[in-house]
Amino acid sequence: MEWFIKVLHQYADFKGRARRKEFWMFGLFYILFACCAAFADKLMDTEEYYLDDMLVDGVFSSIYALALFIPCLAVSVRRLHDTGKSGWMILVGIIPFVGWLWLLVLYCENSQRGNNAYGPNPKGEWIPQARPENPEYRP
Repeated sequence: MEWFIKVLHQYADFKGRARRKEFWMFGLFYILFACCAAFADKLMDTEEYYLDDMLVDGVFSSIYALALFIPCLAVSVRRLHDTGKSGWMILVGIIPFVGWLWLLVLYCENSQRGNNAYGPNPKGEWIPQARPENPEYRP
């Protein structure tokens, strides 16, 4: 739950990096709360309605999805930054099937070690200089 709240605190922060754990835990709680919103729509009988001949999902589900659209986008961009990719790579998802698979691979990829162009590693990993006289050196 703390990861979900962390993402909400960084509501529209597209800078920096997001760990895999932060990204996937946010996704898990997003889906759980979306199911709760859908259940509330079912209970209140607002699950589907027509708006100018267009079928719209439930009221609670729609409000929830709109409220969390920006945080979802922001955490996705920060996750791509963590792998060393530009946030614009999220547009690859427009390509049907292949784009979604490629994004899934990028989201599952491990963090780029050390600092990158988007900031320090959120895991706090420090890569020592490759010198044997350095006491932190690990071959």
